[in-house]
Amino acid sequence: MDYAMIRSSNSKCVVTILLVIVLTVTNFGEAKGREFRQSNTVFIRSSCSSTTYPKLCYTSLVKHAAFIQTNPVLLTGTALNVTLSSAKSTSAAMSTMARSGSLRGRDAAAMQDCMEVLADSVEELTKSIGEMSHLRTSNFEGTMSDVQTWVSAALTDDTTCTDGFQQTPSSVAGDVKTAVRGRIIEVAQLTSNALALINQLANGHP
Repeated sequence: MDYAMIRSSNSKCVVTILLVIVLTVTNFGEAKGREFRQSNTVFIRSSCSSTTYPKLCYTSLVKHAAFIQTNPVLLTGTALNVTLSSAKSTSAAMSTMARSGSLRGRDAAAMQDCMEVLADSVEELTKSIGEMSHLRTSNFEGTMSDVQTWVSAALTDDTTCTDGFQQTPSSVAGDVKTAVRGRIIEVAQLTSNALALINQLANGHP
């Protein structure tokens, strides 16, 4: 009997078995990974369905699905951070436009007013995020009440800004006004969505 041939055959069998095991584990891991990612996105879509702007809610949050997972606190905190980032970038863009001198009269005044209330919105959103970081079971109701108050105030500020631009003559610096209004509207919509998610969390769901 050729023992070398037997050993070689046994070695090939062992390698084949190991390869099958590796492939099985890999495929199982990939399947579980897909299932995990899918559950995250389903959770975000479901949570966003009750907001005023569900499509914007979903697209703004799904890129953070791996972090959010299916945690409503992380979902709410992420929504606030996304909103704050948008508010800050819009504020910076408005400052650049204001310095360009392209606006005059009532348009310039509306821009100045808008920048001031948007600064208040940024401050209120920042406070909300800071408060959320201290959220505990023991202080849940009080913390959520404060966050709701601040984000509601931020939404009021955003609305005040858009209303101010609607009341100015559309013939003056129309492109600039359209650009500013578009960005402010998005901030207001993100703020509205964040508030809806905050209310969901405060009420003990989604």
